Amino acid sequence: MGRYLIKRLLALVLVLLGVSLLVFGFVRLIPGDPAVVMLGERATPDSIERVRTQLGLNKPIYEQYLIFISNALRGDLGTSVLRGEPVTREILRRFPATIELALGAIIFAIVLGIPLGIISAIKRNSWFDVSSMIVALTGVSMPIFWLGLMLIFLFAVILHWLPSGARLDANTQYEPITNLVLLDSLLQFNLALFMEGLRHLILPALALGTIPMAIIARMTRSSMLEVLNQDYVRTARAKGLKERSVILRHALRNALLPVITIVGLQVGLLLSGAILTETVFSWPGIGRWLVDAIYARDYPIVQGVTLSIAVIFVVINLIVDILYTFVDPRVRFDT
Repeated sequence: MGRYLIKRLLALVLVLLGVSLLVFGFVRLIPGDPAVVMLGERATPDSIERVRTQLGLNKPIYEQYLIFISNALRGDLGTSVLRGEPVTREILRRFPATIELALGAIIFAIVLGIPLGIISAIKRNSWFDVSSMIVALTGVSMPIFWLGLMLIFLFAVILHWLPSGARLDANTQYEPITNLVLLDSLLQFNLALFMEGLRHLILPALALGTIPMAIIARMTRSSMLEVLNQDYVRTARAKGLKERSVILRHALRNALLPVITIVGLQVGLLLSGAILTETVFSWPGIGRWLVDAIYARDYPIVQGVTLSIAVIFVVINLIVDILYTFVDPRVRFDT
């Protein structure tokens, strides 16, 4: 295990270097000059050149990249071009909102998707199986932004059951500890704040979690169908074990490996998919912040957020690989 972890960590470093190079290059392909964006179209050439010198944009590309990497290794992702705020500090302040949204979405996807897949596999070709797979296919095909708007229209505009956006009401007093509203409300024993944060989280979590839920349901069904036809499952039934024990202890545990892989990938994708959801629901996370930065040609924010998402994505993949050994003892890493 130790040698495997070392190999994966070395590979992780190479992946992140590759991602940083791609992000750095693609960001500079975006049309527009950050200096002109800051000063306006009527800025004089002298003032534009002065700002470009302050931002280091007049240096060769390779030198700009080396400066970016050396600073990133020290935890310094630069300073926002427009607001003058440290990008690292802003990421730490905004990222908890995105994490809370992604966790809410993946919990919804797992809690609904895995049972749907299990029941569909047990009741293969039944009306429940057909209906649930139609729902799953619809969920995969539905754009997040359209679903978000429809949820707002139904539950916020027509029924007035849930708020249409933001994390809390405008007049709510909140003293952040971890910047995770639900966790902070529990730490402060504030049930009213918890319920308010939960009400604001429901719609964006549903919109973001629909596609992962559909994918998890389909993968669980496919994996369960394959396992249920194995000899050891038939042997367990022949021994007279209860059907619940056969499904949960023998079939489901062996069917979880591909499901865990999908869940791990979806957690990483949720962080990037949250960009659209946060924009639709005015959720104050890094996704909405990143969209604003792209429009403003704010290079440090775009680079810092994208690199942060890449780090989380590869770390989650490593954690998923390690979890394999706990789910299935037969899995051994090649040392």
